[in-house]
Amino acid sequence: MTGTDTHAHAETAITDLGPQTRIVARLAAGVRDEQLGDRTPCPAYAVRNLLGHLTGLAVAFRDAARKGLGPTTDTPPDSAVPGIRPGWREELPRVLDELAEAWRDPAAWTGMTRAGGVDLPGEIAAAVAIDELVVHGWDLARATGQEYAPDPAALQACHAFVVEVAEDPTGGGGIFGPVVPVPSDAPLLDRAIGLSGRDPGWTRGGA
Repeated sequence: MTGTDTHAHAETAITDLGPQTRIVARLAAGVRDEQLGDRTPCPAYAVRNLLGHLTGLAVAFRDAARKGLGPTTDTPPDSAVPGIRPGWREELPRVLDELAEAWRDPAAWTGMTRAGGVDLPGEIAAAVAIDELVVHGWDLARATGQEYAPDPAALQACHAFVVEVAEDPTGGGGIFGPVVPVPSDAPLLDRAIGLSGRDPGWTRGGA
């Protein structure tokens, strides 16, 4: 969540985040050390920053699911450009697994919680987490030249969420930036990416 407060209030069906977290973990494992400084679809982030952001959001939304509120859930995600630490290749898949496990508890989806310093219903926190995993999975795949097919259930949940964010007059458009128009008959992933504020045609070469 890159500093965007959203007021979307669609009910999110309980979704197993595990298939999508495993996809993101596989993408991270495919990153070569020489790619860590490469650009990504996130203008302020190189690959290493994107990996650091994924690590931080996994911890934050894990703790949000557990209602373990504190520094990890209170810090706005845009407070500093994230980085990676030694051992990130082991840490990231571990915290992604913990994230998925935390959201398997139905209680995580109820009541109020906090993420990025924003108080929000559990089901909305889950929707934001899914959106982050799907969109940043796409970012990482594009930045590192890897194939990407998100988990279908996570993609459906992500698309439903970003539609609401884009249509919410108080939300400011796409959750990661202004909506990028995409043809209505485009693949669902492209439509979700455009609604999130990304250009689905982005390439490492400079588009």
